[in-house]
Amino acid sequence: MYNFLLPKEFVTSVYEITPEKLSNLGIKGIITDLDNTLIEWNRHDATEEIANWMKEMEAAGIKIIIASNNNQERVKRFAEPLGIPFIYKARKPLGAAYLAALKELQLERHEVIMVGDQLLTDIMGANRLKLYTILVRPVAESDGLVTKFNRFVERRVFNSLKRRGIKTWEEKE
Repeated sequence: MYNFLLPKEFVTSVYEITPEKLSNLGIKGIITDLDNTLIEWNRHDATEEIANWMKEMEAAGIKIIIASNNNQERVKRFAEPLGIPFIYKARKPLGAAYLAALKELQLERHEVIMVGDQLLTDIMGANRLKLYTILVRPVAESDGLVTKFNRFVERRVFNSLKRRGIKTWEEKE
């Protein structure tokens, strides 16, 4: 069970993910979650810092697509000004959105990473499709109602990982 939940890497923010790092891994594309991965779940627009990170990736030839379980209006408001393609109501962890993202990026599974803040949606779904997964520390301390339940389950998983000696971003501080 933990195999589906365990990401390949834990990072404290997306800014630890650099074009050089991705190039060394042979990565040409990023599927990323939106809420609490790139920006706070209750922030509407991209920060200047996240916009610059995306431009840096694009300049390095790394394609980005957003796959969010949120609604079209929410995801479109963030993605359109940046010129980033997106999938809304992705229904992660189900596989259809990941497959659609791969098709949009025109890349193979081994060329793409999934970046997200939730084990039960972002990481589990991507791991089932054998994508390289990176779990990022949530950018906000608060969550929406559904996510609060997921965080409760994640706490139990993190505690189990800690007992097994597996370090997460919680131990990086």
